[in-house]
Amino acid sequence: MSGSTIAIVAVYLGFALLELRHSNLFRKEEQTRDDGIVEAVSMTLLLAVTQPTVLLAAGALANWIAPQYAGALAGLNIFAAIGLFLILDDMMQYWWHRASHSTHWLYNLHRAHHNAKYMSVRLVYRNNIIYYALMPSLWFAGVLIWLGLGWVYAGYIVVKLLVITGAHSDVAWDKPLYAIKWLSPVMWVVERTISTPATHHAHHGRHADDPAVHYKGNYGNLLFFWDVLFGTAKITRTFPKSYGVENLAPATLGQQLLWPIFPENKVIAEPVGEGTAPSAA
Repeated sequence: MSGSTIAIVAVYLGFALLELRHSNLFRKEEQTRDDGIVEAVSMTLLLAVTQPTVLLAAGALANWIAPQYAGALAGLNIFAAIGLFLILDDMMQYWWHRASHSTHWLYNLHRAHHNAKYMSVRLVYRNNIIYYALMPSLWFAGVLIWLGLGWVYAGYIVVKLLVITGAHSDVAWDKPLYAIKWLSPVMWVVERTISTPATHHAHHGRHADDPAVHYKGNYGNLLFFWDVLFGTAKITRTFPKSYGVENLAPATLGQQLLWPIFPENKVIAEPVGEGTAPSAA
């Protein structure tokens, strides 16, 4: 998978250079000192430790339970193999992400991803260190690789990263395309198929009363189609006025990286308004 690794690095660096040129990659509006630390630590640990460990552990566990099936799907048709990854990796991640916004303890593991008050490629892997270790889709991907589909995963993960990195970037590739009238039917299909900046930025929007915000939906990673299929989609072709979370106490550095080892801060210094409920954005 060395070729895949090179492609992944190239995709990420490409979007990072785009941000560096057009929107200042390292100095975002409302950025804090903790933001850079959370992003650097969570991304490094995920790529260097968590992801390879989970993929290997999933294969080892499967081999212990049913060793006779190792490599059993190596000759599977490529379209069927891609379908398995879309269902067992991408769709399962949709449900994991959705559960993270409806279950308090899971949201605490996901809170770091939404704590930033900006959009950027820097957010792609920004999460609590424990969040990815528990992610079912990553374990399923490990089993599929053990079953002989590593060759498909090598290409699949590059495409997935291309989509989700573009969806998080504050250099929105879809925005100028919406202005081209004859492309409107094409974009209608695109925005209902994959995650785009407009649909995913809506998920990161700060205030629920902003018409462009939909933080209780638009959960898709590679495919936005899951949101369309399961009724959580909102498409406006506009972008939020601000990003982050509302009606929640500021999250400490320790909480963002290692809750529950570090406790949740529940003290709201400046309440947004009486009677408002925490957003779990």
